[in-house]
Amino acid sequence: MHTFIKKTALSLGFDACGIARAEELTDDKAYLVKWLDEGQNGDMHYLARNFEKRTDPRSLVPGCQSVIVVLMNYNPEKTQVPNVPKIARYAYSEVDYHAVLKSKLNELEAAIKHEFGEHCFNNTDQHLFVDSAPVLERRWAQRAGLGWIGKHTQLIAPGIGSYCFIGVLMLNAEVEYDKPLTDRCGSCTRCMVACPTAALENRSLDARKCISYLTIESKKDIPVEFQNKLSGCVLGCDICAEVCPWNKKWAVPNKHKELKPVEEITQWTKEEWEQLTEAEFKKVFGQSAIKRAGYAKLMKNISTGSID
Repeated sequence: MHTFIKKTALSLGFDACGIARAEELTDDKAYLVKWLDEGQNGDMHYLARNFEKRTDPRSLVPGCQSVIVVLMNYNPEKTQVPNVPKIARYAYSEVDYHAVLKSKLNELEAAIKHEFGEHCFNNTDQHLFVDSAPVLERRWAQRAGLGWIGKHTQLIAPGIGSYCFIGVLMLNAEVEYDKPLTDRCGSCTRCMVACPTAALENRSLDARKCISYLTIESKKDIPVEFQNKLSGCVLGCDICAEVCPWNKKWAVPNKHKELKPVEEITQWTKEEWEQLTEAEFKKVFGQSAIKRAGYAKLMKNISTGSID
């Protein structure tokens, strides 16, 4: 089953697949307690809910014995022109990546059921996840042998780097498991040094300082002390990833037609971004991940953090 799952995942267009044993994440549980107690989750109060489910997939999906993890490279072939409001690379695609990964994961599940039977999955509880439930995707990717979690708190996958989406499928069957990879960041601190808001420290991310959080997740105005530190980022941030030596070595453009980028993102000038109307926003980004931030949030970020 192990070989079938991995070969099928790759044939469906995923760039990597690994499988880990479902068990309690005791170290992550202790870390999360401290992280939440310190309020580093900011306004993301949902991270404190379903705590047991977040740290043990067997509590989330009854009967779960294995965690299948897939990766999909999203690094675009072209990036934005210089001196424009910056959009994080994950949001470049015309179609929201959630829909793309879920569609492929559904195909993977169907193939496994056809080969091994309906009993392989819990048919009454959600068991397929793409940023949609209390699942520690990066940790499971690490446990499934797909990479290690870098000092910027992102997964670094050999041959891909950190520009990758993660999908998870909970399996109600025991299979052969992949071996976790060891950390290879060594003494490098480039990501921590490069972060304009000092959000990274000791392999931990303080969301309250993170540009991605401030420009996407937070419902509040960007604090004054960070407004001149956004480095032109208006939706997400790639700074810590861009300086990572492993990305410089491994990151290559993705070959997924499903992740075709919105042309306007790589072509628009500073003035075109600043003059974006709500009607144009809906037309251009109506199916993309950018729509999740909303027109008002994006334009407020542009007026706050855009490069002069």
